Amino acid sequence: MHNPKFKVVEFDHFRMQAGLPNFVLSASEWIEKTNAIGIIVKKGKYGGTYAYKDIAFELRRYRI
Repeated sequence: MHNPKFKVVEFDHFRMQAGLPNFVLSASEWIEKTNAIGIIVKKGKYGGTYAYKDIAFELRRYRI
């Protein structure tokens, strides 16, 4: 809705694969393949996955 560059086709692919036992998706892969915004992955000593507050609350609710 707020990201006109979001790749819906890739999202549908991930959504269909999500229930399979061998499906693995990293945050960096999600960002790269779908042009997602609001999530940042930093590598290195002080790295980690960061998200805007609204996104982080949703991810925590689903324990992702």
